[in-house]
Amino acid sequence: MSSPIPLHNTLASGTDWQAALRDLISSPAELCAALEIPPAALGWSEAARQSFPLRVPRAFVSRMRRGDPRDPLLLQVLAGAQEMQPAPGFSADPTGETGNANPHPGIIHKYHGRVLLIITGSCAIHCRYCFRRHFPYADNQNSRSEWSTALEYIARDESISEVILSGGDPLMANDKQLAALVTQIAGIAHVRRLRVHTRLPIVIPQRITESLLQVLTPSRLQSTVVVHSNHANEIDTEVAAAFARLRAAGITLLNQAVLLAGINDSTAAQVALSERLFEAGALPYYLHLLDRVDGAAHFEVDRAQALALHREMAARLPGYLLPRLVQEVPGAPSKLDVGT
Repeated sequence: MSSPIPLHNTLASGTDWQAALRDLISSPAELCAALEIPPAALGWSEAARQSFPLRVPRAFVSRMRRGDPRDPLLLQVLAGAQEMQPAPGFSADPTGETGNANPHPGIIHKYHGRVLLIITGSCAIHCRYCFRRHFPYADNQNSRSEWSTALEYIARDESISEVILSGGDPLMANDKQLAALVTQIAGIAHVRRLRVHTRLPIVIPQRITESLLQVLTPSRLQSTVVVHSNHANEIDTEVAAAFARLRAAGITLLNQAVLLAGINDSTAAQVALSERLFEAGALPYYLHLLDRVDGAAHFEVDRAQALALHREMAARLPGYLLPRLVQEVPGAPSKLDVGT
């Protein structure tokens, strides 16, 4: 087997988040070499990779255990043969985000009082369980004039008090683009809160720059960043430092995770995640049952097992470290607490 490639270069370990973004692995052979794992043990599928490309920054790969084909971070990005097996009950739109919920390109409006803006279809990392892996991003791209129309939609609906930036990953947009959008959102009088759903502080913590923090903290809006971490091993010192910068800017910091078979479906893994999040400055918010998207059936944890796990977590954690166990059901007025 070839020698392992370096997991960091001088640019990726610095403050240039765009350089870190470019420093990624998209080849299964390269991933095998980096982790010193024989290709046969890795179990990747070229067909799955063609369906949904492999994409993982080296900074994230550096947190994986070398020589371990069952590493919980690796399994989240590995394009495996199980993705190609059809599964009853799984679909391209498991959360009902198309049709009436998508009234204008770039807008998803499912719940009262809040609306979600699809800023970009791009992500720094391709997570194999992604519920939007089949989302029609091409139909949800906006030109500058079309964004004005989307914002007019928000301005007309005075019930909307919160705007959520999502994607893809909204922080893939540059600061100038985000600043223009956030300024316009802040100019809508009935919008009081700004929320950002992002995995970039986990995957490329260099993205949390002083310039970005200024963008995300307009004086009139309360700002919340909801990060996405599924395992304690994802949160290293650089991620914790990014969290600290967010908190120092007055931003509320929450985490949402997905319950994933073979990755974090144990009491030990979930307790470690909640405790590590809190140590780094984020509160556990949601633990989602898997959204049943085509290609992700092998990640599903059944409802009874999830409930038993959540009860064990409750017995081990103080209430403020226990995330809500939730499920998203198409047509429901909100996320639903599992077991209630």
